Amino acid sequence: MSHEQRAMIIELMHNAPQSEDRTTAGQRTSFDSQFKDPELGEGVTLRPTTLGGVEAIDIAVEGSDRPGLILYLHGGGYVVGSANTGTFLATALARRVGTPAVSLDYRLAPEAPFPAAVDDAYAAYRALLDGGTRASDIVLAGDSAGGGLVLAVLLSARRDGLPQPAGAVLFSPWTDLSLSGASMDARAQLDPIFDRDQVQWYADQYLAGRDPLHELVSPAFADLTGLPPLLIQVGSYEVLLDDSVRLAARAAESEVDVSLEIVAGVPHVFQLLAGNLDEADEALDRAGQFLITRLDVERPAYEASRQAS
Repeated sequence: MSHEQRAMIIELMHNAPQSEDRTTAGQRTSFDSQFKDPELGEGVTLRPTTLGGVEAIDIAVEGSDRPGLILYLHGGGYVVGSANTGTFLATALARRVGTPAVSLDYRLAPEAPFPAAVDDAYAAYRALLDGGTRASDIVLAGDSAGGGLVLAVLLSARRDGLPQPAGAVLFSPWTDLSLSGASMDARAQLDPIFDRDQVQWYADQYLAGRDPLHELVSPAFADLTGLPPLLIQVGSYEVLLDDSVRLAARAAESEVDVSLEIVAGVPHVFQLLAGNLDEADEALDRAGQFLITRLDVERPAYEASRQAS
């Protein structure tokens, strides 16, 4: 079924009507309409909260009893999206890992350009640490711009000497706002969602004239030494493919434990197609297992035994 699923989905995406409204309001309306009522499955409780002064949504899945917490950063080019639009993938991971999750409602451009989103996401991570959550019990995850934002949080924590989380999962991360990857043009005919002009519009809103090569904007060019293990998943039909490929190479050069999965014939953040595309469900399964491994659910018992001895 998978080949047929992919072909049908890609065709539908290519033929879907595109919003011609390039205003911020128009893009937000179009994006939010796609995620108005995400299907989260049974046994999920959502609760509004704040974390580090930033609005967020607590996600609890019935039966989740593993120690740990997933901090999820939604995608949307730093311009669209919300904590609500992030709940689908955050819940999918929480269900697989067996831990609660928090989807963060960080500020958006152009009203709040760089570094507002970084400041909010980093404040949320710091609040978890300040509240007594051990870094080893925290994992980060994000899609698209949210994936780049995850890396900005990790780099900020390293800069300030804070402990790194146990690991991070990045779904189709946007890591080069200079748009210099060869795939930006080479994959343009394959990508059913983005082209260079569209991606540039989002970059312009977020940067507001700032340097696109700043390491907290384009972590594909940063020194990644000291970052925790990373799992990167990306589709082969993405104009942002090279953002993941070059990030993984950079991480390996920096001696970071990194795994790159390029999934054939699928689009940007294909994990959103879980339930309709086998590759999406399988990718989420692998991401969940990665996070379980990183959280090391036996650690509390192991540490207790060490203290007793």
